[in-house]
This record gives sequence, structure tokens and C-alpha cells, in this order.
Amino acid sequence: MKEIHTNTRAQIDAILTPEQKNQLKTAMEKRKAERQQRQRQHQERREKKGNIFQSLNLTDKQKDQIKQIHDSERQKMQAILTPQQQEQMKKFRENMRSRREQNKPQ
Repeated sequence: MKEIHTNTRAQIDAILTPEQKNQLKTAMEKRKAERQQRQRQHQERREKKGNIFQSLNLTDKQKDQIKQIHDSERQKMQAILTPQQQEQMKKFRENMRSRREQNKPQ
């Protein structure tokens, strides 16, 4: 897929004028900056959400019950997905985990 994208991009670049290429580059940079801003805002919301549960001072029993509820939810969702969708979900979760690790403040 990456190769297809690269080839498509090269074909488009071949028909654009230098001015159009600059305009495209500027537009893409703006879009990237907006996407990064949304990601930062999303991360901040997620951190606040995590703090909500931490501020509840849950007992170990409550934490276990919440974990069981989440596990049950995941099992129910897995049961309705096709094997292909299950694999896609697995890859999505792995990617999200990887991104979270990369975005953690050091």
C-alpha cells in the first residue's frame, strides 16, 4: 500500500507546477499540524479520564470488578467479529499501545 501511495504521489507531483507543489506542501504541513494538535488534545482528555478513576481511590475489589466488566465487554465484541476483523482489531490495539509508549513524557 505504501508503494501505491508513493507512486500516486510521484504521478501527481509530475503534473503540478512548482507553485502548486509549494501550495500543496503548505496545505499538507497545516493539515499535519492540525492533526497533531487534535492528538495532543485527545491525549490530554485521556489523561484527565485516567485521573478521574485514580481520584476515586478504588478498592482492589472494585478494580477487579471493573476489569472483569471490561474483559467481558471485549469478549462479547470479539464474538461478533470475523477472524479478519479480529486480526485488524489486534493490530489496531498494538499500534495504539505503541503510540502511547512513544508519546509518554520522559
